Amino acid sequence: MRVPTREVALIANPSSGRGRGSRVRARVSARLTAGGLRVRDLWPRDSEHFVDLCRGAVRDGVDGLVVCGGDGAFHLALQAVAGTATPIGLVPAGTGNDVARYFGVPRHDPEAAADLVVAGRTQQVDAARSGDRWFMTVLAAGFDAVVNERANRMTFPRGQMRYNIATVAELRTFQPLAYTLDLDGRSLELDAMLVAVGNGPSFGGGLRICEGADLHDGLLDVVIIRPVSRRELVRTYPKLLTGTHVTHPQYEHHRVRRVTVAAPGVVGYADGERLGPLPLTVESVPDAVKVFS
Repeated sequence: MRVPTREVALIANPSSGRGRGSRVRARVSARLTAGGLRVRDLWPRDSEHFVDLCRGAVRDGVDGLVVCGGDGAFHLALQAVAGTATPIGLVPAGTGNDVARYFGVPRHDPEAAADLVVAGRTQQVDAARSGDRWFMTVLAAGFDAVVNERANRMTFPRGQMRYNIATVAELRTFQPLAYTLDLDGRSLELDAMLVAVGNGPSFGGGLRICEGADLHDGLLDVVIIRPVSRRELVRTYPKLLTGTHVTHPQYEHHRVRRVTVAAPGVVGYADGERLGPLPLTVESVPDAVKVFS
C-alpha cells in the first residue's frame, strides 16, 4: 500500500535576524522537498496574519509546521500548535535562538535543521500558558522586562546594541520592585530586582536565568533575585551565561505548577514578546507541544 506523502507548512518571519528568516527559507523548502515532503508555503503580512495562517494549516491537518525565525516567530507559531497533535519544527534565524538551544537544533545550518523535520522524530514537551497565550522559554517580569520595554520604544539603533543601550539607561535609575507572588496558593510579598518564570532554562540568547528548568517535569521554575546594588547586578549578570548565579546569596528558586506575579508598573515579556502588564498568572501544561528534534 502506498504511504501518503507527508505535508508540512513552512512559514518565515521576515524580520527575524535582520531578514535571515526570509533568506534561508528557499534553502529549507528545497531540503524538505528533497526529503520527500510536500511543502505548503505560508506568507504572513504581519504578526496577526502569521498566527492566523498557522492556525489554518493546523486545522487543515498538515503533518507539521516549520518555522524559519527566532524565538519570537516560534512564539507566534506556538499559539497554533500548543494543545494539538501537530508537531512544530524550527529553523533558527533569530538573534537569541533559545528554543533551538533547548532542542539541540543546529543554529547555523538551516539544512541540518530541516533534516530533523524530514526524519520525523518528535518529543512531547511542556509549555507555559498565561490566559490564552502560550510560551516556551521564560517570562521576564523585572529589570529584564523594563529593559525590553525601553528598547521597544527606541527606534535607533537596531539589533542587540539597542538592548545594550537600554540596559545601561535603566541601570542608572532602577530600584527594586515590590512583588506579590502566589506560588501554588502560597502568598509571598518581597522586594526584588527581578522575578523570572521559566518553562525552560534560558532566554535572551543563552542567559540561563532558570538554570535547571526541565521541559518534561510539569513544573515552572520561579527565580527571584532579591535586592542588590547596581554594581553587583552588573557584576553578576555575566554569570547568567553559565548558570553560576545560582550560588549568589540573593538568588531564590521555587518550583510550582502555577504562579501569579504582581508588581506595579511592570510589563511581562515571554519568548521576547510582550505579554502584557502584571499581574500575570502562569501555569505549566504538561506535554502540550510536539517538537521535531
